[in-house]
Amino acid sequence: MQNILITGGAGYIGSHICIKLQENGYQPIVFDNLSNGHRDAISNDIPFVEGDIRDAAALNKVFEDFRPAAVIHMAALIEAGASMVEPARFYEVNTAGALNLLEAMRRNACKHIVFSSTAAVYGNRDAGLLSESLEVSAENPYGRSKAMVETMLGDYASIYGFHAIALRYFNAAGADSMGRTGERHDPETHLIPLVLQTAAGQRDHIKIFGTDYDTPDGTCIRDYIHVDDLADAHVKALGHIISSDHAASDIANIGTGEGCSVKEIIELCKEVTGQDFTVVEDSRRPGDPAKLVANPAKAKEMLGWQPKYPSPRQIIEHAWNYYQTNLLKS
Repeated sequence: MQNILITGGAGYIGSHICIKLQENGYQPIVFDNLSNGHRDAISNDIPFVEGDIRDAAALNKVFEDFRPAAVIHMAALIEAGASMVEPARFYEVNTAGALNLLEAMRRNACKHIVFSSTAAVYGNRDAGLLSESLEVSAENPYGRSKAMVETMLGDYASIYGFHAIALRYFNAAGADSMGRTGERHDPETHLIPLVLQTAAGQRDHIKIFGTDYDTPDGTCIRDYIHVDDLADAHVKALGHIISSDHAASDIANIGTGEGCSVKEIIELCKEVTGQDFTVVEDSRRPGDPAKLVANPAKAKEMLGWQPKYPSPRQIIEHAWNYYQTNLLKS
C-alpha cells in the first residue's frame, strides 16, 4: 500500500480525497495546520501530522517519517475577495508554501504531485467553455498565486524530473453522499452553504453580489462540481502520474461543462429545502469574473474521469442532507 501525503487533508475537499484514496487502496497521510480544516473530518486510521507548509523542517520530517510515494497538495488560502485586501498572505502561503513543499519533495526524492489549482487563473474573459490552452489571465492575487505554482511545476518537471498535474477546480460543492464529511468553513464564504444556512434560519438573508453582469439573469455563472467527483479526479490524476515513465507537467480542468447562475442556485436551494427566505441584492465584489465554465474534455480523455453527479440539484441535495444531519444541531 502506497503512502500518499495530503497537505490540507483535514479540509473540505481534502477529507473527501482521503475517503477516495482509502477506497482505492492507498494510505493517506494528512499534513494540516487546522487553520481551516477539522481533525474530526478524517478517520482515526489515517495518520495525522499537525504542521504548516511554511515550515520547511516540519515538511522534511513528515517525508522522512512516512516516505510518501506522491503528494496531493491542497493546503492554501482560497478566498478570492480576501486576496484583494491582503495579497501578501496569499503569496506567502499559496506560492512560497508550495515552493517549500516542492523543495522538501526534492530533498526526499519524491517527484509525483497532484496540485490543487483553480479556474480563477482564467480571469474574466468573454469566452464559452474555458479550455486549458487559454492564456492565464487571473483577476485577483488568489488566482495569480495559484498560477505561479503551475509555472513552478513546469520548471520542476523539466529540470528536476518531477511528474506533476495541476487540477483547475471550478466550484466545488456538495457533500459525501453517505454523509461522512461535508462543507463547514468558518467563516463560510461559499454560495451553496450560505444559502442553506439562510434556508435553515441561521442567517437573516442571502446576498447576491452583482446583478448587472453580462449574463442572462445578470448574476455570475459558475460551473458547480460535486466534491465527490472532484475527489475522484484526484485519485485518477494520482494514478496517471505514478504510472508515467517520463517527467512531465500537465493541467486539466475539473468541471461539468455546464454553468449555473447565482439566482438559479438560490431557486434550486428553495426547491430542495422547501423554504423561502430573503434575498438581498448588493453591488459587485472586486475580482469576481462574470462567468467561469469548464471545458472538461481533457480530463475525460487523459484521466478517464467522468462526473457522477453533474446536476446542481444533486449537489444541493447532498449538501442539505449533510447540513441537516451534522450542522443544524450545532
